[in-house]
Amino acid sequence: MSEILYLLVIPFVTGVIAIFLPKKIRPAIETVGILGSVGSLAYVTYVYVNLVSYTSSWWRIDGLSRFILLFCGVFGFLIALYSLKFMRRFDRLNEYYGYLLFTIGASFGAVLANNMILLVGFWGFLAFTLFMLITIGGPDRTGVSEAAKKTLIIVGGSDCLMILGIAILWLLTNSLRMDSMNVSVATSRLAAVAFVLLAVTSFAKAGAIPMHTWIPDCAEFAPIPVTAFLPASVDKLLGIYLLTRLVTDIFALNTAMKIFLLAVGAFTVLAAVMMALIQHDAKRLLAYHAVSQVGYMVLGIGTCNPIGIAGGLFHMLNNAIYKGCLFLTAGGVEHRTGTTHLDRLGGLAHYMPITFVSFIVAALAISGVPPLNGFTSKWLVYQGLIMLGNEGGKLWIIWLVAAMFGSALTLASFMKLGHAIFLGQTPDYEKAIGHKVREVHWSMWLPMVVLAGLCLAFGIFAFRLPLAKLIYPAVGKVFVPGFWQPTLATILILVGIVVGFIIYLMGRVKIREDSLPFIGGEVLPEEVRVTGTDFYNTIREMSILRTIYSKAEQKLFDIYELGKRAFLFLARGVSYAHVGVLTSYVAWIFLGLMAILFVVVRLR
Repeated sequence: MSEILYLLVIPFVTGVIAIFLPKKIRPAIETVGILGSVGSLAYVTYVYVNLVSYTSSWWRIDGLSRFILLFCGVFGFLIALYSLKFMRRFDRLNEYYGYLLFTIGASFGAVLANNMILLVGFWGFLAFTLFMLITIGGPDRTGVSEAAKKTLIIVGGSDCLMILGIAILWLLTNSLRMDSMNVSVATSRLAAVAFVLLAVTSFAKAGAIPMHTWIPDCAEFAPIPVTAFLPASVDKLLGIYLLTRLVTDIFALNTAMKIFLLAVGAFTVLAAVMMALIQHDAKRLLAYHAVSQVGYMVLGIGTCNPIGIAGGLFHMLNNAIYKGCLFLTAGGVEHRTGTTHLDRLGGLAHYMPITFVSFIVAALAISGVPPLNGFTSKWLVYQGLIMLGNEGGKLWIIWLVAAMFGSALTLASFMKLGHAIFLGQTPDYEKAIGHKVREVHWSMWLPMVVLAGLCLAFGIFAFRLPLAKLIYPAVGKVFVPGFWQPTLATILILVGIVVGFIIYLMGRVKIREDSLPFIGGEVLPEEVRVTGTDFYNTIREMSILRTIYSKAEQKLFDIYELGKRAFLFLARGVSYAHVGVLTSYVAWIFLGLMAILFVVVRLR
């Protein structure tokens, strides 16, 4: 169908043009990048409005894919706009815009694919573009190549699991069409294996534990727009999209598989947010929160009831919005100060007010503070977990407590981050970086403001706009128990703020006096600042957690490091079997094939 093909042609053709333009004509490269992203957004909006559903053996558009397509286009345009100023200090600008546009096109293809082989092709291509975009950080920066390699091995390596899972599905259904598969894991152990393989693939893309460890490294070494676009936004959309397809369309889950998803979700929420609490770099702190928020999405999808799935999908969308905004604010801070290390920052609210307000809105949204969008989606996930109890589930209270406790820790860590960057005492920036700090260019703050505005709009008008127009068409009819009216709550909150401000004006002291900070009976000199970096060190020093944090810093929970050590150990063992005798090699091949055949027969 021509409408679908144009969705692929526009970003891929403009991406090719951007790559082959000479590096010296930077304005032309930027123009192609912006035009490609604008054209992609314009056409995906046209498809969203005019093409409600379409299914063929190769392509599929329905309520779920439509809104994900739309927001892949939205984030692509906002990141391209933000990059106009931020990316000018990088040399490989033509490659950056080329791979950015390729990523937009491949994400469209992955969401549109109805054929599993087509899905694998676009999915694998996205791993390649992610790898190339990380390397834009430059070979001269320590850790860039290692972060890119780690990302490719985890995300790209999980594609092997995807291929194996698809092969098993083809064996069970004799079909590669996603809309014609309906497999029950309760009646086939082989189907359960296929589900776990494909679920792990979605975890790797979205960043759920234990497939998450590439995200903090990517955030630390990749350019901020890359992190904001992929691990913070589009990769979340794609990973949870695939998981939703698995749960709602392809598989019928039994209790064991539901518990598997719920356990992964709850552990992801808590473990990642505990790691975020102790970070000293803003980008790594935000990266761990990008992982933690995936837990809420997996919890919602894992309930397998309509309200939980709606909450998981809504949280997926909300996370892409506020997490993208948070990374862009961190990028603005890095652009103006040259660092995101919390020890070297402070007092930027005075110099960068637009960035500060955008940060505050997004931070409150991710923390689940009403009436912002993060509260509504978490509330729906909670409702889905409670409904599990009504349906006879016995572990629902564990998942609910984990989700609510994780939300409280999220707010705590953003109090630390907000104090360290925007509040607190101001360092001597002119002495440190050689110039005054000021607000970023409009092309950088406008995407922040748009995303912060969406946090407000999708919270205040949650039931009228995003849920009614985007989420419910993807899920179907949803009964929402409980009582939550975000518009009324917003009005009451505003009334409370106005009344409080009036009381403040009536009671404030008329005489104004400026004083230096006074802490603990001593006025601090300018060179001694309380940065907030060491907030929650008492948690780190708790006897129960001290060992866990120490092991985490040694990467003993990093699946990449564990896999590398295991592979090297096996490689040393296998090397002894390479004796150079042909008959020995044939014997090893025969034994391997027999082992694979035995496993397949037993599982089936």
